[in-house]
Amino acid sequence: MSQIPIEKQVFDKISFSRIVDTNFSQLISPETNEPAPSFSLDDFFQIYDQLFNQIPDNGDINSHRYILEKEAEYLGVSIDKEETQALLDEITSLRQQVLDTQTALNDLATATNTRL
Repeated sequence: MSQIPIEKQVFDKISFSRIVDTNFSQLISPETNEPAPSFSLDDFFQIYDQLFNQIPDNGDINSHRYILEKEAEYLGVSIDKEETQALLDEITSLRQQVLDTQTALNDLATATNTRL
């Protein structure tokens, strides 16, 4: 039976960080030489305004819904359809109450003027 020699290499703490790459650089894709887009924030909003009507309302990506969800996530705001609907229902109910109150006041004013 043949023997295979095994060599063990040991580094001290200072040598280790100089010799062994601990930055996981092999897991990062190499940087490209493509220049970053060179437009300003004002340019972005001008382009956005030009494209606004071409952007679909809904979709997983490249839509107004996508932009809204990304912005809500960034701002820490919750977009809850059920909560929004509950608020819309409450607004509708309050508007109906205002209308009923205005009608009752008009009826009372009419009745009071008729008696005079």
